[in-house]
Amino acid sequence: MGDSPRSRYCPRLLRGVQGPATVAIEQGTAMTDKHILLVAQVVHERVQNQGWVVADCRFDLTDPAAGRRSYRQNHIPGAVFLDLDEDLAGPVAPDTGRHPLPDVESIAATLGALGIGNSSNVVVYDQDNGATAARAWWILRWLGHESVFLLDGGLSRWQELGLPLESTEVNRIPTHFDVCLQADRILSTTELEHNVGEIHRQKLLDARDRRRFRGEWEPIDPVAGHVPGSICLPFTDFLREDGTWLPLNERRALLEKVLGPDKDVEWSVMCGSGVTACHLAISGLEAGYKEPRLYVGSWSEWIRGPNRPIGAGAGAQTGQQTADLK
Repeated sequence: MGDSPRSRYCPRLLRGVQGPATVAIEQGTAMTDKHILLVAQVVHERVQNQGWVVADCRFDLTDPAAGRRSYRQNHIPGAVFLDLDEDLAGPVAPDTGRHPLPDVESIAATLGALGIGNSSNVVVYDQDNGATAARAWWILRWLGHESVFLLDGGLSRWQELGLPLESTEVNRIPTHFDVCLQADRILSTTELEHNVGEIHRQKLLDARDRRRFRGEWEPIDPVAGHVPGSICLPFTDFLREDGTWLPLNERRALLEKVLGPDKDVEWSVMCGSGVTACHLAISGLEAGYKEPRLYVGSWSEWIRGPNRPIGAGAGAQTGQQTADLK
């Protein structure tokens, strides 16, 4: 997989890529080069453009095969399919969380086979809120591909607008995907464990539901609670009821409450298994903050260590540990 960080940008790989700033200009808006969300109408304009690839990332934790079934029933015309378990994560091991990083060579081969190359502009989507699609966005950026966008409101918004769908399997011309790994975008369990007493200074935001964070309810993992010193900021706070994202000024305000106004602040994101945490990273970049690191293992990996402290209780609102479960 490669353990040493490489340069954040690889110009040789980005040659010919139409980046976010170009897209923003075409939309006639005053967006910055950190613009990531695209509305359905804009995506619809580009689906037939050979330089753009749409990836369907629908997934259901309770029924892992549901995403691919839904894709076969209908999807955005020209969209390929990326599976959270099979493509965007690697095999689970005794010391990992539920969605560890995929093998670099394997995911690069998968992307190439789907017709996603280093000159592709990629749009990812899921059913509505972007929870799974955000992981695909992060994985591509981790591999060194910067020109990645997310469909605001997902397939639900697409259908609401009456935009076309298809059910045929999409076979794009295979290509080669070169990796320029961004290892510095990862926060490890080892680092957190060695600095447990300083976690509260690191601004580690947990995107899980508040009840799960407080240890009152845990529908997925065998242990409830949170990493002591982390801060609860559910990704759902950044969404409207229909699954579309709140206006940027409202999302920025939510982040400023916990990160402060300094856009160069060091911060990191986590959740249950390193998936919905990527949602916070997108809002952070769009709001002008420095890119956070992702604690890939997240809660499901933290609890693998029997001696790691666990926080629970009312301190969940501020990230201060008030009780120990272990």
